[in-house]
Amino acid sequence: MGIAAGDLSRHVIRPTLMYLDRHSACAESFLLGVAASQSALGAALDSRRGHGLYCIPELRHRQIWDNYLALDPELASRVRGLASQHAFLTGPHLELTVNLRYSTAIAWLMVEAHGVFLPSDENPLLMAKIWREIFEPQGRLRDFISAWQSCVAPLSYPV
Repeated sequence: MGIAAGDLSRHVIRPTLMYLDRHSACAESFLLGVAASQSALGAALDSRRGHGLYCIPELRHRQIWDNYLALDPELASRVRGLASQHAFLTGPHLELTVNLRYSTAIAWLMVEAHGVFLPSDENPLLMAKIWREIFEPQGRLRDFISAWQSCVAPLSYPV
């Protein structure tokens, strides 16, 4: 059993995107769809594919820090502020599993670093293509669309 979609969106995804000054209804919807398709909204937080809600691999986590955040010290500081003070230093990848806001920030930065723009409306097919490109290259579009339709579509997103 995972986290209720509305709670995850309201208490984790939206505040994290707002904290990063990256909030939009579509970004919120997309990340919720990624969490739904990758981990069934947290029902399975660790797999061989990666860690946390978004199943982020350790290599991708390091690449975000080394190749993206290293170029923007202010953003890196903001993201680092979401991480646990001591646990991050000893087990940074564990933060992806236990710290929902931190993993949400890293997931969003994976999208940003990839240079992909989300559609202006909530188009599940276009979001599925972006999900597959960034998070699950071997994934089936219908898996994302199904997860998105069951978890995300029933919610409304006030801006």
